[in-house]
Amino acid sequence: MNSMDKLKKRMWHFIYKIFTRTQQSLLKIGLIRHEKGRQPYHIGWLTPGRTLEELKNHLHAEWGFGNHFVAWIDDGQVLSWRKLLNFNDQYHLRVFRDGEIRGHFEFTPEGHPLDHFIEKGEREAKEEFLRFLGDFVVSKKVLSHLEIDPSAFNPDSEITIDNFENKEHEEEKPTI
Repeated sequence: MNSMDKLKKRMWHFIYKIFTRTQQSLLKIGLIRHEKGRQPYHIGWLTPGRTLEELKNHLHAEWGFGNHFVAWIDDGQVLSWRKLLNFNDQYHLRVFRDGEIRGHFEFTPEGHPLDHFIEKGEREAKEEFLRFLGDFVVSKKVLSHLEIDPSAFNPDSEITIDNFENKEHEEEKPTI
């Protein structure tokens, strides 16, 4: 991590604490806008018989996904989770009330705040998401009636740069 990234990381340590309230206030006064609807990058539909809770557990345990609170909330969204690859890159997954699953690869807001905001570098990543989702996704449209899972916003599920790097260092420690 270069010195500029270290400075950004320090700034985000503070920004995390005020992000949601600040974003809501800026939207309310019209200083920033968020378009209605859903971002592109359709992946599929939640498999019939599978629950949002099961999907969350799978994505977290198998792939290291967690809550992505530094993100827009799209219409009908019930889950927004990300998988950090490093300080600059992430996979971002959204699940919607009707069972649709969408996701993309993008810059992290921490590493590239302006590029992230204007969606520069964002790309389709369907094949990667199909691997992450496994048998939790089907291609045929299946409507669900999912509810927002309040535990998805549990601070323990948040994936911030700080806890991502701490986890990486824990995994690197030799076992005795």
